[in-house]
Amino acid sequence: MEKINKRFFTPPNDSSFIFGPRGTGKSTWIKQNLPGAFVINLLNDSECLQYLANPGHIREVVNGNKNSHNIFVVDEIQKIPHMLDTIHDLIEEDKRLQFVLTGSSARKLKRTGVNLLGGRAILKKMHPFMASELKKDFNLDTALQIGMIPLILKAKDPIATLSTYIALYLKEEVQAEGLVRNIGDFARFLETISFSHGSILNLNNIARECNVSRKIVENYLSILEDLLLAYILPVFTKRAQREVISHPKFYYFDAGVYYTLRPKGPLDKVSEISGMTLEGLVMQHLQAWSDYSKKPTELFYWRTKAGSEVDFVIYGEKHFIAIEVKNSNKVYNKDLTSLKSFITDYPEAKAILLYRGKDRLVKNGIECWPVDKFLEGLVPDSFPE
Repeated sequence: MEKINKRFFTPPNDSSFIFGPRGTGKSTWIKQNLPGAFVINLLNDSECLQYLANPGHIREVVNGNKNSHNIFVVDEIQKIPHMLDTIHDLIEEDKRLQFVLTGSSARKLKRTGVNLLGGRAILKKMHPFMASELKKDFNLDTALQIGMIPLILKAKDPIATLSTYIALYLKEEVQAEGLVRNIGDFARFLETISFSHGSILNLNNIARECNVSRKIVENYLSILEDLLLAYILPVFTKRAQREVISHPKFYYFDAGVYYTLRPKGPLDKVSEISGMTLEGLVMQHLQAWSDYSKKPTELFYWRTKAGSEVDFVIYGEKHFIAIEVKNSNKVYNKDLTSLKSFITDYPEAKAILLYRGKDRLVKNGIECWPVDKFLEGLVPDSFPE
């Protein structure tokens, strides 16, 4: 029997959109937590064709079943955005009804300009597993190679499934939806931008490497964001006391996806790739933690024009924390330089360094955590102490 990992994801009691990349467990969560819901699965070809022909058919289905069901799920709502107009009317007509609308892409909804339920549905996001959801099953080395996507972790052959996963996105989410004219250029872009994972975005360089225009690269990047496959991390500029740069950083949403897409050759340093993979793994955990927590927080990075850089800054009502990630078993004084610069400018902030060692340390007044222990202790609405 397959082991079930309890997720931190808790949507509201009202109607909601649940967006998340494929394989992150949206459908599994619904089966486990909404067993009495009436489910319309638009991944099913026959159901999808029926609603494509008549999006308003959902009214007949709801009216025929609302005496025995008050929760209705539409899985992969982006496939037929015009169903939302009727769903909106149904919510207005009967306040007892609750709709849970899942999707792996917000792009088609934005592009068609359909009714997003007039603000009556709350938007929630589902992420890959967090280490604290896996508990004893979490293994840092495994996470750095194949990531944290539930579909991948539970596969018999995770590495092969991960390669298929990326090809599936290209075929079913990008090519089938007509998001790009040249699927080959887009596939090349996915590899090229992997070199920017954990780095400052330079769209002109990416365009030159892909042999396409900057405008096309901008469009490709927006597709990645809308497909929920990437995070764009802005610079922390609040009350800046030094000149800071303005360009954001880029991360793939999962460490395994980055590691698979990143080309590797004799000239590539293993430590450089593994360092960026580790930084991305921390990023995806912080993003999930932020989205799942009740108190809103924002994520940034900090980099001055003089070259001081802190990988992550968490800023919110309850938290102001600077985090530096080092792919090393030891902590050296030079590793703390940027964190010390940050807390000099922002004495209200707490500084943490994450590293690959075994011991929790305090060095020059800065907490140094083993990265695996930190991730295992990262739980929504609390912070490792």
